[in-house]
Amino acid sequence: MIENLVIVESPAKAKTIEKFLGKDFRVVSSFGHIRDLTKKNLGIDIKGGFIPDYEIPKDKIKVVNELRKAASEAKTIWIASDEDREGEAIAWHLVEVLNLDPQKTRRIVFHEITKSAIEEAIKSPRTVDMNLVNAQQARRILDRLVGFEISPVLWRKVQPALSAGRVQSVAVRLIVEREREIINFKPESSFRITGIFNKDKSSDNLLVEEPPLKAEAITKFHDEDEAVKFLELCREAVFTVKNVIVKPGTRSPAPPFITSTLQQEAYRKLGFSVSQTMAIAQKLYEEGKITYMRTDSTNLSRMALAKIREVIVNEYGEKYSKVRQYKTTSKGAQEAHEAIRPTYPEKSTISGTQAEKRLYELIWKRTIASQMADAQTEKTNIAIEMNNSPVLFNATGEVILFDGFLKVYSESQDTEGGEDEKAILPSVKPGMLLFYDRITAIEKYTTPPPRYTEASLVKKLEELGIGRPSTYAPIISTIQQRGYVARENRPGEKRKITVLELSAGNITKSTKTEIFGKEKSKLFPKDIGMIVNDFLMENFSEIVDYNFTAEVEEQFDKIAAGKLAWNKMLENFYGPFHKTVENTLEKKNKTTGTRILGTHPETGETISVKMGKYGPVVQAVHPEKGDKPRFASLQKNQLMETITLEEAMKLFSLPRSLGNWEGDEVVVGTGRFGPYIRYRNKFYSLKNIDDPYLITLERAIEIIKEKDEADKQKVIKEFGEIKIINGRYGAYINYRGENYRIPKGTNAEDLTQEECMNIIEKKQKSGK
Repeated sequence: MIENLVIVESPAKAKTIEKFLGKDFRVVSSFGHIRDLTKKNLGIDIKGGFIPDYEIPKDKIKVVNELRKAASEAKTIWIASDEDREGEAIAWHLVEVLNLDPQKTRRIVFHEITKSAIEEAIKSPRTVDMNLVNAQQARRILDRLVGFEISPVLWRKVQPALSAGRVQSVAVRLIVEREREIINFKPESSFRITGIFNKDKSSDNLLVEEPPLKAEAITKFHDEDEAVKFLELCREAVFTVKNVIVKPGTRSPAPPFITSTLQQEAYRKLGFSVSQTMAIAQKLYEEGKITYMRTDSTNLSRMALAKIREVIVNEYGEKYSKVRQYKTTSKGAQEAHEAIRPTYPEKSTISGTQAEKRLYELIWKRTIASQMADAQTEKTNIAIEMNNSPVLFNATGEVILFDGFLKVYSESQDTEGGEDEKAILPSVKPGMLLFYDRITAIEKYTTPPPRYTEASLVKKLEELGIGRPSTYAPIISTIQQRGYVARENRPGEKRKITVLELSAGNITKSTKTEIFGKEKSKLFPKDIGMIVNDFLMENFSEIVDYNFTAEVEEQFDKIAAGKLAWNKMLENFYGPFHKTVENTLEKKNKTTGTRILGTHPETGETISVKMGKYGPVVQAVHPEKGDKPRFASLQKNQLMETITLEEAMKLFSLPRSLGNWEGDEVVVGTGRFGPYIRYRNKFYSLKNIDDPYLITLERAIEIIKEKDEADKQKVIKEFGEIKIINGRYGAYINYRGENYRIPKGTNAEDLTQEECMNIIEKKQKSGK
């Protein structure tokens, strides 16, 4: 008999826990959930009160059998799955499937994998909390109902193979609405005026070299004429320091990380995607290096506070320490546990991959900084007046008198470019005369609202009370996997701006080029995402309503707290929802997002854009003649909503012949996988820098030669139809279009034609 069997959900966690428990404990893993809703008949008995029908997936049968055997040999069973609702559900499924005796089964939870936390948990076991289980079941059932009932509606009314999710659809809506704000945004230009001023250089008081005073006019000027007139006034003006205001200030540290803030800051500081951050954090937690990574509590335990204070005092001194306990502010906070922090605050670094080290260091710095003293600053504001205009120039600067928490960490901003650097200002007094060195008027354009990054989308979802710590990463992964949204970079476009400069009494005009609209790792809606969003907004407005989605989350919280019956909640939701599904299916119209762009000026064809079988296309057809329509695919960065008639007509110019090379035609075209060159029945993809509408024959030949050369280098040996090729995962044999694996331990370069045929025939006989 095994004295104690501990079941956790991951092998890594099992390995870490085993180190802290004695020889009387055996730790095994369930490898996550051991059962899920069946696919048959929704997996839910709706009429019977939304009773779920669970099944053990084929890939989990072996694991379950091993767990049953281990459980039958154990005196006491401890279930130590994670402390959130998902973990509680895993514990309940284990009890049900393994048919565990409640008398010999103990449920334990801990938010950090340390010896003391595990020993404490073993001292105070409990039973499975059915309220938490029911909250998780309600979410799973509700999401299954929405997905399984709306998806067939989308197949019939929009396009086959589409799917919809309750929270994912709301996330797509946010991205689509932001894109439309950007599409409808009309940039306006104005002139911003900046002056560089100096004190009187001849003054006897000017003993120390000081920086010039950079100040900005507090008024913006609508056009070039206004800006020129103001510069003419500046040319004649006497500039005087109107006042100098010095204010002491403080800056306080950000609270320790919760799931959403960790995802945001890891994106801003380290460039990690949301799912990447969660995968690394999961590893750190399972190795016992950080506390549980799915939390919306900023609370720190008394023991942690004491340890962190000790680290700060030893490392930086008493004056840098300030113990704080933060209050959780996120809407509908679910877990009243601890923030994400290092399990051993005295360890500022860890061993592991570069990504693990960087994320750990970020968590460590944020935790330590949260318990450090405020930074003490001195903010200075200087106003400069003119004798011939009411317009003031303003200069601001900040001096850090005591760095406090800034010694360790400063939070990044979502705005492009982060915080403005505070200038170092010269010492000036009210009434002092100033002299301009140069005054510059630069044309500036207003900018549209920014597109969401993965991190800023998480922030928005959290503000709206949508989703919970465990759901942010899956939401963002799902909307990209479904092809509704893509994370992309855009190079931006060039635009000319006017620059006016007053220097040495002369006003000069010049132009310079700036790049606008440059995007990095931003979330862009795809055409199908916009069409599905519009369809759901029209037919299932409640499902994609922000307030309704947040209310559903609150109801799950009530179920978890034992204040609401889970099946009652589902009943209230399902009745009206199912009625909407039935009504929508009865509608005859199909949504393709079709938009008429106009008439082709040369052919008289009607040009339109719509969603085709393999993606968005433009269509040209003579309505009266009954001719077959012509189609052309949209380019990667084109949207159905914004494509113009001119852009659409240009698409019909492909495929086009570039000429002949070595007796064969070279053709450029575009297809499902982007622009390509076709030559001698082979296809060559264009590089990102190549435009299919502008590419020359010479450039196409370069691409063909490059690809052929690369393919030649892949071929190790050739015996007629038999080729030994160096592939991505090692060498293999290709024969008549079929690939054959080379046995392990065989050197591909030493193979003969006969040996190759033996490998081919052996595989053909086995049928593998």
